[in-house]
Amino acid sequence: MIKFKFPFFSKDGKPPASTRPVDLFAVGNEDPFFREKFKGLRAMVEQKADLHQKRLLGITSSIAGEGKTITCAQLGRSLASTGRKKVLLVDVDIRKADLTHGMGERRTPGLTEYLLGGSTLQQIIRSTQVPNLFLVTSGTEVNSPADLLAGDKFKLFLQEIRTSYDMILLDTPPVLPVADTPTIRDLTDGFLFVYRVGFTPYTMLRQAMEELGEKNVLGAVLNGVEVASDSYYRKYYGAYYHRGVETVIDSAKNREAIR
Repeated sequence: MIKFKFPFFSKDGKPPASTRPVDLFAVGNEDPFFREKFKGLRAMVEQKADLHQKRLLGITSSIAGEGKTITCAQLGRSLASTGRKKVLLVDVDIRKADLTHGMGERRTPGLTEYLLGGSTLQQIIRSTQVPNLFLVTSGTEVNSPADLLAGDKFKLFLQEIRTSYDMILLDTPPVLPVADTPTIRDLTDGFLFVYRVGFTPYTMLRQAMEELGEKNVLGAVLNGVEVASDSYYRKYYGAYYHRGVETVIDSAKNREAIR
């Protein structure tokens, strides 16, 4: 199982105060360690994809606010940046559309327009600022996204995009609040769970993983962990990256948070 650790939020557990959409590609741009961590995650995901034909992955979490959308966007960019893979991001979180907004795109035409028969596949796939990285936005909000995702048209959508992309990342809703993600659990090649340490009770993570079925969980990303000491940081990463260490490195005391 993939296990990885990231520093998206500080230990106090407070997300950014602004209600404006976060520029998902601007996050971590000034932090070389942040980018290196995503390269490490990319390597793990690529290995799993190449060895076991895991090409269509859901990125999810137990509840909102754990960092799944940032993970989806940054992992997609990292995968595409090597030039080895053609990557598609799909905003399946139709209620919130954070991936769509965070990439500066309008919701329509998007996934719901395709599923309702108002747009073709070619009309909803958009290029991004990153070569080899493409996006399907959420589309307009509908009353019951879970019912829409449970239909045959969504299965057909996944079958079609599989033939054109090397990696597909679905930004799905959190598991516990709504039924959307469990509805599609058997249509993906697996899920990558984002777990925010100090924010989400571990029992909620276990409950969410059980709802999806542990066989469908390929790995977990720990978010919001920090370094235990200055010496630990310098030993493994060197003085080059040495700034703001209290918010950018994981703590040894959290190593057993996910087994």
